[in-house]
Amino acid sequence: MSEAFEAADVQTMAAESSVSSRLLELAEPANEVDRIYSEIFDAVIDHRLLPGVKLTEAVLCDVFHCSRGTVRAALARLAHDKIVELLPNRGAFVATPDLKETRDVFEARRMVEGAILDKLLTLPDLPLRLLPLRQMVEEERAAFSRKDRVTWIRLSNAFHVQLAKLADNEVLTDLMRSLASRTSLIIALYDVPGRSACSFDEHDRILASLEARDRAGVLDAMNHHLQDCERRLRFEDDGMQADLRAVFNLKR
Repeated sequence: MSEAFEAADVQTMAAESSVSSRLLELAEPANEVDRIYSEIFDAVIDHRLLPGVKLTEAVLCDVFHCSRGTVRAALARLAHDKIVELLPNRGAFVATPDLKETRDVFEARRMVEGAILDKLLTLPDLPLRLLPLRQMVEEERAAFSRKDRVTWIRLSNAFHVQLAKLADNEVLTDLMRSLASRTSLIIALYDVPGRSACSFDEHDRILASLEARDRAGVLDAMNHHLQDCERRLRFEDDGMQADLRAVFNLKR
């Protein structure tokens, strides 16, 4: 990949990120490192930066008008969260999860989200806490209907993180945020084109089972939902690099 090609891609990412809303669960950046982290994270979640794309430090410094130390700090945080890979003598790349990691991520999600659901079922005011999520699902449905893919992806990911936040456990929330972002990377790389990666109808079923305090029902709904996402993935990687270039050429 040439330096000019990388520069054009990263500049496009920054321009588009500046006009798009952030993931609903993310707070406003507190400093420059947070800002750059959020810009790159948003681009990955929106599938504008796909797995394998190189993130050149010099280009990022120019795009974000900041020092190399700031860029390196943001990339280090992204690497800690498994969004970026830092390769010795090669630089930073959007992470490319393999089949083993994909299976591990979905297995971890089933375990973590099961724990979150169990915690939620103990809350006496659960129906009241779920009201904002009902609205989120309606917004997700509307975004899908109007073919607003960016908003739909954001809401689909945010639904699961918001469930974790309702459980009022910061560790579970951090785990869920990391797993959701890694799932988005996996979907960007392996999802079959033209098929939904996350269903708002299944989100509705999850909420209905929670409101009914139906533990067996909600665990079944969540497991079915995650298994459905996983089944849609295609692990043949022939032509992956060509596909990535085609996507970025459309953005230039």
